[in-house]
Amino acid sequence: MEEISKKRIFSGIQPTNTPHLGNYLGALRNWKNMQEDYDCIYSIVDLHSITVRQEPAKLRRQIAESYALLLAIGIDPERSVVFVQGHNPAHAQLSWILSCFTQFGELSRMTQFKDKSQKHPENINAGLFTYPVLMAADILLYQADVVPVGIDQKQHVELARNIAQRFNNLYGDTFTVPEPYIVKAVQKIMSLSDPTKKMSKSDENPNSVVSLLDDRDTVLRKFKRAVTDSGSEVKAEEGKDGIVNLMSIYSAVTNKTFDEIENEFKGKGYGDFKTAVGEAVADTLTPVQNEFNRIIADKTYLEGCMKDGAEKAYKLSRRTLQKVNKKLGFINL
Repeated sequence: MEEISKKRIFSGIQPTNTPHLGNYLGALRNWKNMQEDYDCIYSIVDLHSITVRQEPAKLRRQIAESYALLLAIGIDPERSVVFVQGHNPAHAQLSWILSCFTQFGELSRMTQFKDKSQKHPENINAGLFTYPVLMAADILLYQADVVPVGIDQKQHVELARNIAQRFNNLYGDTFTVPEPYIVKAVQKIMSLSDPTKKMSKSDENPNSVVSLLDDRDTVLRKFKRAVTDSGSEVKAEEGKDGIVNLMSIYSAVTNKTFDEIENEFKGKGYGDFKTAVGEAVADTLTPVQNEFNRIIADKTYLEGCMKDGAEKAYKLSRRTLQKVNKKLGFINL
């Protein structure tokens, strides 16, 4: 019986600070599950991170830790291609080519360029402006059918689609036109100190964010300090942003519905609920942390996986790059 080929997924994560609980529940946990149904390619996109100034030693450590975390959450390097973007020069090569097929106006409309320019007015560099083209190259190099993204990244997939269609119209069928895959299963995870804002790695308040590598005591302490409201009833209601956020987190790690959570904590106060959420999150993160500690301590294994992933990624991307070069009139060696 003929085997039906799986659709291909590409997704990447920047190695800037340790991924947090929102990253895990909203995206990374799904990456593991997607290996069942898709041909998966996952990358630590280190080239993207330098649009903002980075400390070299810290960045080097964070690249290794981010890669180890992907393996620790269940990404299997034998089933999926897992690699560091900077280990494959084809990304930068295709990015330059695609920049010649991207309109200035398209990049000017990118909302993240405007946001980051406001955050870093002292360093509005060309890379900050053109990095959506590098993102398009990341996707199109591997002929990805699907790109799992949050709502805030959908604009970048739309740009990749526009570039692919423009190139295909000029030179014939070259790139797969990717579709965005918006994961809606988990409600957006908000800051613990300000539940009106999304949980973010760049938050200056350490109590706002639960890192995937926070130890149990730290996790419990952060949830005990989580901002709620003046009430005491664990119930999802308008204006109770803090409790709704904690209920979303508890639901995501226990698979309980809001109704089940409300019944479980009927007659109990916020203190009991915060403790329960902290315990459930710590229980979820402990096996990930144990596996991470094992992998990060085995430098030979980690570097071997990186090398193998880079070779697989380069082999796949080389086919696309050679096809592009030939259509443009370049000479392939």
